[in-house]
Amino acid sequence: HVQLVESGGGLVQPGGSLRLSCAASLNPTSGYCMGWFRQAPGKEREAVAHFYTQGRSVSQYYADSVRGRFIIAAQGNAKNSVYLQMDNLRSEDSGTYYCATNTEGPKYAYNCHEYFTTGAFEHWGRGTQVTVS
Repeated sequence: HVQLVESGGGLVQPGGSLRLSCAASLNPTSGYCMGWFRQAPGKEREAVAHFYTQGRSVSQYYADSVRGRFIIAAQGNAKNSVYLQMDNLRSEDSGTYYCATNTEGPKYAYNCHEYFTTGAFEHWGRGTQVTVS
């Protein structure tokens, strides 16, 4: 049974910062792709950022709404573990944040981006609440 555990959510004032973490109980044989999504009450789920690594290749992607304010990166040397550093938070960043991943990392970065844009990840966490107020 695969588990993804998100942590780091909370209440913060506008302009403040939070760091979310996500760790998956997976040990992929090579690289991995992890995405962060968020959903506010009454709104559709929004893709926030994704992280991809395979061999020496590393890439990140951000939605326009968070680019320049959020950073997604690997957390230490653990596979399938990333953090989302969120700075200059706005009220519209509020919502439940979910991380997602697949059992095995995709071969190419564009595959990771496809999973991200379609939400077609195999495994999802239960979410962590972020409130900016």
